[in-house]
Amino acid sequence: MPDAADTLTPPATPAIEGSAAAAILLMLLDENEAATILKHLAPEEVRQLAKSMFDTANASEQQIGQALDRFVVRSRDVSALAIGADTRIRTVINQAVGNVRADNILAAVAPQRSATSLEILRWMDVDAISALLATEHPQVGALILSVLVPDVAARAIETLDEILQADLVLRAAQLTAVPAAAIEDLESVLASANVDGQRVAKQAIGGPSDVAKIMKKMPKSLSERTIRALKKTDKLLAQTIEEEMFIFENLRDLDKKSLGSVLRSVDAAQLAVALKGTDDDMIDLCLSTMSQRAAETIRDEMAEMTMVKRADVDDAQKSVMTIVRQMAASGEIMIAGGGDDYV
Repeated sequence: MPDAADTLTPPATPAIEGSAAAAILLMLLDENEAATILKHLAPEEVRQLAKSMFDTANASEQQIGQALDRFVVRSRDVSALAIGADTRIRTVINQAVGNVRADNILAAVAPQRSATSLEILRWMDVDAISALLATEHPQVGALILSVLVPDVAARAIETLDEILQADLVLRAAQLTAVPAAAIEDLESVLASANVDGQRVAKQAIGGPSDVAKIMKKMPKSLSERTIRALKKTDKLLAQTIEEEMFIFENLRDLDKKSLGSVLRSVDAAQLAVALKGTDDDMIDLCLSTMSQRAAETIRDEMAEMTMVKRADVDDAQKSVMTIVRQMAASGEIMIAGGGDDYV
């Protein structure tokens, strides 16, 4: 009689995700071949694949097999005629009737290909795009605006003159079909603009925020000494770093007694504005340190508010944090540094 364990169906292996399968296939390819494939993808797709390549670096043989099986199955649906069809058709027509006639024929019958130069826009730094919008003809700027991803377009026009903003938005809204000549003009602009490397999106690195994160990990005595030294050279920068070292969200890190001491020193109306920009957990935490009457007053003030400007919320939160730093400096509350130990 066979053992019962022998009759059990082995657990099904979970199917590998598409991005993981693609990442494994790319890592199996030669570096140059993989790079050639990535050149045809959008920035977000490249970022996703890069992450998946790190995640699947230790893929098992079974996972590699799944990725290859998936590729084979998908490949069966791709017609052999479609591979390189555009290049082969153009070559045949060129050889048959000559380059000039071929261009005329293909212009009329071939599917329109998206202008490859427009892909540059998807990788450009927002400041470089903004500079183009400010200096090029508004009609070219409107076309640029229409090609961009909405959130990038919004940031690119943010710093422009109000009249130019309105003109660009109006022209972009009125665009329907775009003449080939306009595309060529835009390609020419992109081909010659910012050849010193500004096309490439810059990775934010360094700055007060990153320094503040480092200093938060330092012993409190060392970070305070460093800030004092920095103030002698650049007082404004030192203040900015101090503000970044302990932001409003970090109130969660204070013990309840210290938090209560801070909030009792804050004007109720100012606190209501500061809390307007936080989540329910933060609101509940802060109000739990107050008397029921004081908490109800704050909630009533928040309820009466309609729309509050982000800048007003930021200012109110900075005012609260100024009180936190003053109380910490006087010893009324304790903010531990990364290297400080208390028993």
